Amino acid sequence: MNIVRNLRRQTGITQQELAENGGTSQSTIAAYETGAKSPTLRTVENLARSQNLEMLVTYLPRMTREDKRSLAYHRALVEVLRKDPVPILRRAIRNVDKLVKMHPGAQILFDQWKEWLRLPPDILASKILDPFPEAREMRQVSPFSGVLSPKHRARILRQFRKEYQF
Repeated sequence: MNIVRNLRRQTGITQQELAENGGTSQSTIAAYETGAKSPTLRTVENLARSQNLEMLVTYLPRMTREDKRSLAYHRALVEVLRKDPVPILRRAIRNVDKLVKMHPGAQILFDQWKEWLRLPPDILASKILDPFPEAREMRQVSPFSGVLSPKHRARILRQFRKEYQF
């Protein structure tokens, strides 16, 4: 996760705009985003403030290998969802109904999915990609099976293994 890139994407601005608003250069923002430089917490806080946002530091349990892999798949899924949400959401709603019948013990999670699937696509995407434990658990019972082709899933898995050296 790159905190400066996430900040910029969340606000929908360019590196140049963030640099100007935050009192730094575009090349510095680019260096933060590529990992060539590491911003201090104060710098990130100032960049957030320049966008009328507050920074919140939270400590979470480390993600397991399965959590990270699931997040990688769901990032790709969100890209597909943003391009054409209607058929993806229809499929997910059908899948939730099937999953409820197959796994009645997970009814609470599927009820939560039903609520999430009613949200606008951008808000749903933020819920799906949330790093907090609730979203991690939700991703483990994702109703989006069949959205990504086997070939796409294999490509994600190869990239995941390369990045995390599993």
